[in-house]
Amino acid sequence: MTFSQRLAPSFYREVHTRVRRELERSRLDALVVDDWHDVAYLSGFFHHPNERPAAVWISAERTVLLVPELEREHALAQGAAVDDVVAFAEYPGVESPFEPLARAVGRSGRWGHSPALSTGRLARLQGVFPGVRWELSGIVDTLRLVKTPEEIALHRQAAALGDVMLRAGRELIGSALAEKAPLPTESQLADHVVRAGAAWMYETHRDVVVVPMLTGGLVYAGANTAFPHGLPSSYRLRRGDTVILSLGGAVGGRYAESERTFFLGDPTPQQLRYFEVDHRAQEIGTAALRPGAVCRDVNRACLDVIRDAGLGEHIRHRQGHGIGMDFHEAPWLEDGDATVLDAGMVVSSEPGVYVPGHAGYRISDTVLVTADGPERLTTYPRDLDDIIIAA
Repeated sequence: MTFSQRLAPSFYREVHTRVRRELERSRLDALVVDDWHDVAYLSGFFHHPNERPAAVWISAERTVLLVPELEREHALAQGAAVDDVVAFAEYPGVESPFEPLARAVGRSGRWGHSPALSTGRLARLQGVFPGVRWELSGIVDTLRLVKTPEEIALHRQAAALGDVMLRAGRELIGSALAEKAPLPTESQLADHVVRAGAAWMYETHRDVVVVPMLTGGLVYAGANTAFPHGLPSSYRLRRGDTVILSLGGAVGGRYAESERTFFLGDPTPQQLRYFEVDHRAQEIGTAALRPGAVCRDVNRACLDVIRDAGLGEHIRHRQGHGIGMDFHEAPWLEDGDATVLDAGMVVSSEPGVYVPGHAGYRISDTVLVTADGPERLTTYPRDLDDIIIAA
C-alpha cells in the first residue's frame, strides 16, 4: 500500500473559509499572494518558481489562480482547488501578466498582499490595479503556523523520509569501514543519501508532489562540521572523524529534517564532552516545546545548557525554527521571537556546538507540539551508542 501525497479538495475549502473569516475581520475585500508556498497552500498548485508570476486572489466569494499559459494545463491537471484559473500569454509580455487577473476580478477595493510580495511586484500590481488600496497582510502566514491533521500526516511521512536518508548514509559508511574500503567523500555520501531518499519516496508514495527541494541536506565531516551550513565537498571521510548528516525533504509539499552527529570509531574525550553537552541541550530544549511556552524562553532554556557547561563561545545559532511548506519558516526558537507555541505547530529542535578547526556537533528532530507536549516525528536514534560507527 502506498501513501498519497495529494490533499483532498476539502482541505483547501477549509483553508479558504479561514482566510475569508480573517478578511472579514480585517475589513479587506481580497487578498493577493504570489510566493509559491502560499500559492500551493491556497490552491494545491505546485510549480517551479521563476520570473513568470503565479498568484492567488481570494475574496469573500471567489478564489482565482493566475498562472502563465504554459502552466495552465499543469494547474488543471493538478486539480487546482480554486473557482477560476486565468492565464497570461508570456513574460514580460505585450501586456502586463496581471491584466488577465484584472479582467477577471476588477480593479478596485481594499486588498491585502502577503509580506513575501516584493516591492517591484507590488509596483507592477499598482500599475494594473489603480483603484486598489493595498495593505500588508499576514493572514496566510498566520494560518500556516498551525498544521491541520492532514498536514501533520504529511509531516510524519517527511520525517520518515529523513530517517530513511540517515540510515542510508550510516549504512554506506559502515559498509566501507567493515570492508576496509575507501570511505566516501562528502559529495559521494550526499549523492547516495539523496538518491536513497528519492527512491524510497517513489516506492512508497503515489501522486508525488515535486517541490524545488524534494530530498537533500548537508553532509560534512571532520573540521568541516564546524561550519553550521557547510556544503558537501571533495573531503574524504577518515576514521576518527565527527560526521554530521543533516537530511530531509518534502512529502506533499510539507517538510521535515532529521540530523545526527556520528563518530567514525570510538569518540575521544574531547569529542565526547562536546557531544554530551549538545545532546543534553537538545533533550531539555525539546522537552520545553509545549503549548503556552514562549519561543524566546524555550530557546534560552535550551542554549543555557551549553552556556552553563562553559561552551557559550561555541554557539552559532538559535535552537530551531518552524517547519511547514518550507524548511525554515515561523515561528523562530530564538531570543527575538515572542510567539506563543500552540498545539499543531511543527518546529525543529537543533542546538549546536561548533569548535573551529576541530568539529561541530548538532542533533535535530522535527517536533510536533501537541496538547500533551512535544512529539518527535523523526525517530532515528540519537544516543551515543547509536551514533558510533565502528568497523
